[in-house]
Amino acid sequence: MGWGNIIARRLKVFAIAIIVYVDYKAMQKRVQWANGSKKNTIWEKTHERNARRVLNLMMELEGLWVKLGQYLSTRADVLPEAYISVLKQLQDSLPPRSLKEVRRTIERELGKSMKYLFSGFVNTPLATASIAQVHQATMLDGREVVVKVQHDGIKEIILEDLKNAKSIVDWIAWAEPQYDFNQMIDEWCKEAPNELDFNHEAENTRTVARNLSHSNSSDPNSVHVLIPEVIQSTEKVLIMEYMDGIRLNDKDSLEAYGVDKQKLVEEITRAYAHQIYIDGFFNGDPHPGNFLVSKVPPHYPILLDFGLTKSISSSMKQALAKMFLSCAEGDHVALLAAFSQMGLILRVDMPQQALEVAKIFFRNSTPANEAAENIKTLQNQRERNMKALREKTKLNEKEAQRFNPIDAFPGDAIIFTRVLNLLRGLSSTLNVRIVYLEIMRPFAESALQGTMMLHGPATSSQWIYSSPVNSNVEAKLRKLLLDIGTDKILGIQVCVYKDGKVIIDTAAGVLGKYDPRAVEPDSVFPVFSVTKGITAGLVHWLVDKGKLRFDETIANIWPNFGNNKKDSIQVNHVLNHTAGLQNAMGDVMKDDPLLMCDWEESLNRISKSTPDTEPGSLQFYHYLSFGWLCGGIIEHASGKKFQQVLEEAIIHPLNIEGEMYVGIPPGIESRLATLTVDMDDIEKVMQQRQNADMPANLTRSDLAQIVAGLPVMFNTLNVRRAIIPAANGHCSARALARYYAALAAAGQIPPPHSSYSKPPLGSHKHIPKPPSIAVPKKKKGTKSTASDPKSKSKGYTLVSTHSNQHEHDDSDDAIQQKVTRIFENQKIHDAIMGMGDFSVLTYPDGKFGLGFRRYRNPDGKLTSFGHSGLGGSTGFCDVENNFSMAVTVNKMSLGGVTRSVVQMVCADLGIPLPDEFSSSGEKGPDMQLTLGPS
Repeated sequence: MGWGNIIARRLKVFAIAIIVYVDYKAMQKRVQWANGSKKNTIWEKTHERNARRVLNLMMELEGLWVKLGQYLSTRADVLPEAYISVLKQLQDSLPPRSLKEVRRTIERELGKSMKYLFSGFVNTPLATASIAQVHQATMLDGREVVVKVQHDGIKEIILEDLKNAKSIVDWIAWAEPQYDFNQMIDEWCKEAPNELDFNHEAENTRTVARNLSHSNSSDPNSVHVLIPEVIQSTEKVLIMEYMDGIRLNDKDSLEAYGVDKQKLVEEITRAYAHQIYIDGFFNGDPHPGNFLVSKVPPHYPILLDFGLTKSISSSMKQALAKMFLSCAEGDHVALLAAFSQMGLILRVDMPQQALEVAKIFFRNSTPANEAAENIKTLQNQRERNMKALREKTKLNEKEAQRFNPIDAFPGDAIIFTRVLNLLRGLSSTLNVRIVYLEIMRPFAESALQGTMMLHGPATSSQWIYSSPVNSNVEAKLRKLLLDIGTDKILGIQVCVYKDGKVIIDTAAGVLGKYDPRAVEPDSVFPVFSVTKGITAGLVHWLVDKGKLRFDETIANIWPNFGNNKKDSIQVNHVLNHTAGLQNAMGDVMKDDPLLMCDWEESLNRISKSTPDTEPGSLQFYHYLSFGWLCGGIIEHASGKKFQQVLEEAIIHPLNIEGEMYVGIPPGIESRLATLTVDMDDIEKVMQQRQNADMPANLTRSDLAQIVAGLPVMFNTLNVRRAIIPAANGHCSARALARYYAALAAAGQIPPPHSSYSKPPLGSHKHIPKPPSIAVPKKKKGTKSTASDPKSKSKGYTLVSTHSNQHEHDDSDDAIQQKVTRIFENQKIHDAIMGMGDFSVLTYPDGKFGLGFRRYRNPDGKLTSFGHSGLGGSTGFCDVENNFSMAVTVNKMSLGGVTRSVVQMVCADLGIPLPDEFSSSGEKGPDMQLTLGPS
């Protein structure tokens, strides 16, 4: 292909591109002055005129442009009818190359004369496409075959066409930034050359055939398609088994043979779902020309042409499956996590719009006769999203059009979306409606569930996250977790501090039912009422700083609160659950549960509430109202926002950035665990409702419905991002255990967390920056000394890692120089547990001290405190033994996972077991739902 031809080809492409662009821009001006019917007529003629121009160019140039035209002709769901009717001519065979050229290529590639290869060769091709043409032939042994022969010189033409297409896309992106297809064309430039090597196509064909042949009739995800057998291949010649079939554009033959077009397209869709989600290896070019329909009932589809076939990693396969299921469920958190996993980075935090755009790919297909309405719907949605973008970014209309909300789009996802668009075009061409969310869902679910089964404890110790064992008790704990297994554990973290050192930091399982990624030490779990212990700590911090008194009336610092008989309620009443507002906002929550996501309105409503009982007279657990009451106190006493106080008082001093939140920020979705429910445990409780020993809150007839609904609500992005200081904390076990380690030591901050734990605790940015801003590198972890010679006398043995790297001195003198405190009050334990001078501030013999559940040792002495959450997560400490422990779980249960873990650790270390975790002791209100009957 000489320079003259290259230049001529390029000039023709750019000339037509400019003519079409100028024509449309002129029509945009003209139709502004036209009425409705005339406007439609103008646009129809414009589309027809430009479609003809594009067709003529593609027919003349052939090569890549024909493939592009074939793709566009299938998009009846989004392109004007004129383009579909005109460009569909490209689905028919192109003018064939000369028989002399075909024979010469075959003999050169196979090294033999035609008579030594075939006993018969049909000179008229079955089809001629942009890259090759196909002839029917008979092998010397009598087998009927098809011979695919590459056009001479097509490689140079295709590569040149790719350059021209890239230039056109660059120009369009400059002129109309909202139509930036650069990432798509870049991926096509990378993949298209693979189609020019028929050895590559032959191997792809064998692989897909092998993958799909493993399906069996008993498997609900089995598929029924036919794929021709590969006989022989070279770079430019491919010989395959001949299969007699009907072309998809031959509507008369489809009717004559009684082909059910709906079932046909559904089976093709299932075959692609299997390739993508099960195999991770799929044909990236499913246009109508690459399919036939068997003439023999039940008329299975015949899959052809595997030149452009994409292999994706296991991680990408999981991410695509999660993206699909998040669209099916409307789950913003899962969608953002899927984006992060696949490498798709957004420049702006607009999860609702992101979900709407993602759903477009999986929407039901529409017949061609509904294309106009479909285009109008998509345009209206685009305008709404643009308006939302302008409001979010404060850009004007022109700036918003030039703003690309996507910072990075992975190539694998580009091919995936292209396949979905081609499948959609296929259904439109055959005028059938396909419900992709139903057809593809079982395959996406299998992709995730199958991955999780592979990493369960029965088959791999990697179910427990690979990290060094800190102590002998941690080794025993890990064995216990393996023994309990995946029936009861989905994902779990356990962290224990003893005498200021980390002796357990274990993570196991997966992040969610449909998220097979491993739980890691920095994974963040929703912990329900564990949050109350964090919130109460902020109130104690403000008292310690002199901003507040426990016996202060709330109306003193929060004037709007002192109405409706609340003028006598004191701070200690709220912390001790004796404020009488246990039912506050109960009616509102029944009518509008999502009101709790509105922080300011929730504070406003709680300030107008009326006590049900005399403040200070009775102790009733304030399930949700506790958080708003404490939150209002914290903000009014400090003059700062709740989350600012949380960061100042706890997050930054303890160096637990990125692993403890009350209301998550954008950007951490990829580390979030997703809640589910152990319904087996719920069923057991339902069967024992008549048992007289059952706690009252477990005898409700609608218990199963209530518990099953909680994960649905608390997994939503709105709830996760809301400030609900009684219920929606998110943290890792190591951050929570470190917090309680500081409380156990009367506010003294422990030495740095174990350097064995990766990534290092505190290495995350607490509020992630937008993707367009450079993110600082994580701080390098430190190595601690390998063993402690004093440890054996303490009931545990630190495990050596034989490391000689030290970045800090762990000697007692060095630690003393670095120590800071989060509390100065040496009687903070008395204050938290309501003992000594503070006993008058708590309800006599009540379960709660000031904000925390308090526990007695076997001698009846108060030595421990903490707070558990609905479902099993917990955090607590024992002040006499300088011990703290945290457990986070994402499979909410009434069973004994948390209890078994706490009992084992406490028994091994000789720590008195808090009665909340014993079989016979009195449970707190959250742990009644957590542990249930023994």
